[in-house]
Amino acid sequence: MSPTTRAAHLFDLTGRTALVTGSSRGIGRAFASGLAEAGAAVVLHGRDPEALERARAELAASGADVSVASFDVTDPRAVFAGVDALVAERGVPDILVNNVGVQRRGPFHELPTAAWDEVIEANLSSVFHVSRAVTPGMVARGSGKVINVGSIHSALGRETIVPYAASKGGIEMLTKGMAADLARHNIQVNTLSPGFIVTDLNADLRASGDFGPWVERRTPAGRWGQVEDLIGTLIFLAGDASAFVSGQNIFVDGGVTSVV
Repeated sequence: MSPTTRAAHLFDLTGRTALVTGSSRGIGRAFASGLAEAGAAVVLHGRDPEALERARAELAASGADVSVASFDVTDPRAVFAGVDALVAERGVPDILVNNVGVQRRGPFHELPTAAWDEVIEANLSSVFHVSRAVTPGMVARGSGKVINVGSIHSALGRETIVPYAASKGGIEMLTKGMAADLARHNIQVNTLSPGFIVTDLNADLRASGDFGPWVERRTPAGRWGQVEDLIGTLIFLAGDASAFVSGQNIFVDGGVTSVV
């Protein structure tokens, strides 16, 4: 095998199956597409049947091996039932990307308890539930990749998003704890933390007032990130290139977390 071929093999996901939660749209949809382009069979996940089918059809039209799964990631029973059905159909995923996330904004001193509970359940507890359902099969097989999606707010706070920042900070420590338990089974667990990324879901935020220009000034790269900026790091963490990388949080943020 030539050096070039060896290097390419490190990022080749052919023959592997990836489950990406929250992948009917946005960053999760881009993750699924990137994994498929690297050769993986992809299981899309979401709770909106129409959006899920649109994403499946688009990926299938590009030649991807793609299927769908729909279950509530905040309900442990639903998670185990959904994962059991997936394993029966496609086998234990080789790659799990925990991408589901929500945001609820408001001043901390006015924050309803329900908003805190919703964000923590969706962003943090869901990662525990889905990973706990998937990783026993990885342990039995002796291999696996878990990629938890964090944020620059895993490291940085900002006004009006206390529940989100707390959940993403929790993701970083959950990742480290999972890595400590699972690395001996040849399962690598890491966090991928995006910076300010352009998506349809934040179009209103980008267009409102000074926030868009503020992000450009705040980011050393001088621009918002694009979903494509995340794919290289995703493929690295999903493939053999990261075989000795575990418990890490990799920020893909244009330098935001490196400066004051």
